[in-house]
Amino acid sequence: MKRNKRKKSDRFRTLVAFRDERSNASEAYRTLRTNLQFASVDREVKSILVTSSGPAEGKSTTITNLAVVLAQSGKKVLLIDADMRKPTVHHYFRVPNHRGLSNMLAGVNTLEEVITKTGVNNLHVVTSGPVPPNPAEILASKKMSQFVKNVVSDYDYVLIDAPPVVAVTDAQILAGYVDGVVLVIHAGKTNKDMAVKAKHLLENVHARILGTVLNNRKLDHNGYYEYYHYEQES
Repeated sequence: MKRNKRKKSDRFRTLVAFRDERSNASEAYRTLRTNLQFASVDREVKSILVTSSGPAEGKSTTITNLAVVLAQSGKKVLLIDADMRKPTVHHYFRVPNHRGLSNMLAGVNTLEEVITKTGVNNLHVVTSGPVPPNPAEILASKKMSQFVKNVVSDYDYVLIDAPPVVAVTDAQILAGYVDGVVLVIHAGKTNKDMAVKAKHLLENVHARILGTVLNNRKLDHNGYYEYYHYEQES
């Protein structure tokens, strides 16, 4: 029990944009926010999917902190945990997960019943809910695509946390519902071939890749790391 509590607390501490707005990491997330807003110059970007090539590359940390800085700028934000295989958003915000996206898509709960307030003004979340036996089929349903369309009209930004794109098809399915995709890569951990494969898999479904977030990139010989580096797609 103590171990589980420690894991949840550790995940909460990764909301650096909420806990320490003056930190370098928080500033990095604000820069990411600005870059994504510039991506809307020629074509509106309101719904964004964040994924990675493999597990433990920092996609959930990236999307939760991005949601925070967007909300801090006065935007109304909805964060959806669509990683039904390994959900984590509820840990970051310390909210319950006994009902969420899976319950709504199964018709057990309404949208209003699964939207949860957070401790951040302007930011709501829809947790994943109980893990279903068929995540890909549920996410590919008309009900899911309609859900995204509906909430986009109610929020300034809708962010979707998706499973790693190489492991399962979920992210490819969800990419068809959003305005753009951000691919998270962990420096020194992500295999180059896997990163390239992830990019190709997204391109195969005609996803609009907005850019790449590179976590834990070493900056200089002193061993300092920046929290992420963002590269926009041309």
